[in-house]
Amino acid sequence: MDQDRVNRVNDQLVLIFNEILEIQERVLKKSRFSDLTLKEMHTIEAIAQDGSLSSNQVAKNLKVTPGTLTVAIQGLEKKGYVKRVKSDKDRRVVLLQLTDRGQAIYQVHKNFHQEMVEETLTGLDPKEVEVLTKGLNNLQQFLLKKK
Repeated sequence: MDQDRVNRVNDQLVLIFNEILEIQERVLKKSRFSDLTLKEMHTIEAIAQDGSLSSNQVAKNLKVTPGTLTVAIQGLEKKGYVKRVKSDKDRRVVLLQLTDRGQAIYQVHKNFHQEMVEETLTGLDPKEVEVLTKGLNNLQQFLLKKK
């Protein structure tokens, strides 16, 4: 493969990754959710995926230890984003859920991602979307192999 093309794609990927992180951090800091870190936002996102997960499930999804997650959840509880609720099915199990405040910031975060994807796909014909999707799948498979 042409090394110049590889370098250009690499530069773009690094720039895009850094820009996404920078924009997300800036949006958080300028919003009414300025008490959140980006890491906390991603914890909120992991909880929101199912709506009600155990700490162990969330830790597994985030690929962190349960102890690390416990510290993060304690902080998010104090800030009013997350609550612990006993499972109806098994009272020994404690589930993590978002509060109304947690739902609100999750919606802001989700909207940012939606807007980013829609803007990325604007002006692309179906074949170009297919090629982009194939390239992203290739990248994802490469990253999964490196785990």
